[in-house]
Amino acid sequence: MVHHIVMWNFKPEIEEAKKENIKKEMEENLCALVGKVPGLLTVEFVSNPISSSTHDIALVTTMERAEDVAVYATHPEHVRVADTYVRPYVTNRACLDY
Repeated sequence: MVHHIVMWNFKPEIEEAKKENIKKEMEENLCALVGKVPGLLTVEFVSNPISSSTHDIALVTTMERAEDVAVYATHPEHVRVADTYVRPYVTNRACLDY
């Protein structure tokens, strides 16, 4: 089993009042990838980290094999969700796979 963790900060220009709705759409659409992307077993979206955190939001996924990370990254459904609901709003991406 492989864990794929990605963290982001919101872009500075994203208004505080819009962040909750953006987070809801991110979570809904990222979690919906389970069953659509081969090898993707679970998705957890972290939208309210504690104050000691260095990032605003995170995605914690589990996959069957290390090779599934590349499948996930290029899968059309993942690319669509990332391009529509994530990338327009975030910066400072950090990733850890283990």
